[in-house]
Amino acid sequence: MEGDAQDETFDETFPEELADALVGVQRLLRRRLRAGLTVPRLRGAEVELLRLVETRPGIGVSEAAKELYLAGNSVSTLVNQLVKDGYLVREQDPADRRAARLLLTEAAETRLRAWQARRAALVGRHVARLDAADREALRAALPALRALAVDLHEEAEDS
Repeated sequence: MEGDAQDETFDETFPEELADALVGVQRLLRRRLRAGLTVPRLRGAEVELLRLVETRPGIGVSEAAKELYLAGNSVSTLVNQLVKDGYLVREQDPADRRAARLLLTEAAETRLRAWQARRAALVGRHVARLDAADREALRAALPALRALAVDLHEEAEDS
């Protein structure tokens, strides 16, 4: 049966091993990307919020909180800090004067581009060190990892 969680390629240790590998890669990426920073580092939630605003300019605080699965007051605190640091602009929503729309500043766009370039270079260097079979296995795994992310996102929306 397709998608059967108990087929021969899926054993009881696989979910934990996959989660550990994903977390380990993410942790090491964060640590390596922090090295050599000449500006104060942004916390993970701050980067996530900036990346969200980059993909959805004009998003509101409550919608951002929902997308990031954070409490509204937590996102408001992040927004206040990022506005203070010059990375976000909060504009009044013309449709609802009580609501704010979030936009990136030029400084945030520059910082995100630099971060994305550094991340791509770092991952690219390390992927290039793998043999061809491992590189192809990672490429082949991308659709499944994206599907997993979508499924996790949808489950979080339902709860």
